[in-house]
Parts: sequence; C-alpha cells; structure tokens
Amino acid sequence: MSETTMTRVGWALSGLFALFMLGASVTPKLLGMPVADETMAALGWLPGYVLPIGILELVLTLLYLYPRTNVLASVLFMGLLGGAMATQIRAGSPLFSHVLFSVYLGLFMWGGLWLRDPALRNLFPVRRD
Repeated sequence: MSETTMTRVGWALSGLFALFMLGASVTPKLLGMPVADETMAALGWLPGYVLPIGILELVLTLLYLYPRTNVLASVLFMGLLGGAMATQIRAGSPLFSHVLFSVYLGLFMWGGLWLRDPALRNLFPVRRD
C-alpha cells in the first residue's frame, strides 16, 4: 500500500473513531440527554460523573485529532477505554457486544493513528518474515 493510501485510510479510520466518540458518547453527556444518565446509572455510576466524563472524552478526542498530541491522547484514551471495559465487566454485560467494545474502539483509534503517522509505523513496524 502506498504512503498516500495509508495516510488516507488512516485519516478515514481516525475520522470514524472521532465521529463515533463525538456523536455517540460526548454529545449525549454534554447536552445532558437522559440516555446518558440512564446508561451511566445502569452501569452503577452516580449522575454527577456524566458531565466530567463527557468533557474528558471531548478533550481527548480533540487532542487525538491534533498531530502533535495524538500519541499522548491515544495513551490516555486507552486508560479511559480500560475503565469502560472494567465497568462493563463489573456490570455483567455481554462479552462481545459490550465488554470488548472498548477493544474495538481502541483498534480503530490506534489503527488509524498507525496508518496516518509514519513515525509510529517506524516505531512499531510490521515484519514480513
């Protein structure tokens, strides 16, 4: 795959990840939609945590899209996604649809970043032997 194609596919994956985070997670939390409170309550979170988590997700998403801070944001996002996974495990949620959803998001996030960032590809090369 050419460098240009890898970069374009990487930005597409990163864009899908960012759009999902902004549309399905950040927006309901920041706008105080009932679905955010209901979902968090069902997982055992108190109502006061919805807004701070939404703000954190928004900041991390913006940092992820900015080239100078994308690796830092990805590492911090993995902490957030790990906490989401732990919450789903504690709540007894289904494995493939809920518990592993954080892994799926992480793969999109890191995959997009790896494809669009040559320095990251040099740090973590794919070996073909």
